[in-house]
Amino acid sequence: MTTHEARPIEPAVVRRLRESDDAGHAAEPFTDGEGGAPLRCCLRPSEPGERIALVSYAPLRRWAARTGARPGAYDEQGPVFVHAGECGGAAPAAGYPFAHPGALRTVRMYDARGRIVGGRLLEVPDAGAATEAYERAFAEAFADPDVALVHVRALGYGCFQFEVGRP
Repeated sequence: MTTHEARPIEPAVVRRLRESDDAGHAAEPFTDGEGGAPLRCCLRPSEPGERIALVSYAPLRRWAARTGARPGAYDEQGPVFVHAGECGGAAPAAGYPFAHPGALRTVRMYDARGRIVGGRLLEVPDAGAATEAYERAFAEAFADPDVALVHVRALGYGCFQFEVGRP
């Protein structure tokens, strides 16, 4: 059981990203021939034959707009996969998405102003221990009262995976 909720990109935001992403580009949908692309709209891997798009997304910018934070130079954007059309959104899941054994993730902490206040590397252990590893990382992060939000990113490409807020 998870204590923290992995948040997908909100459906209204995904619809806007399909028209013009956070870098100002139109989405270029394609058919995923292999499957396995990490979809941030529904927090699951794509299936072969699904229509998806790779778009630029600035997750901290969206959070800052809702909260009044001013992240300044910490406002990053990067690539994420989303469905090319409407999808059913994220289903309740046991554990955390994209927790492949051996995957390297950065767990980056932000304060209420949207500034980075720390981070750590997380290597996802075997499938049976992935949830516990994430829970430990999030408990450590939120033990700092200044931490308001945590982003999980892939180490290799820096792709945004998901965010969690204070429980």
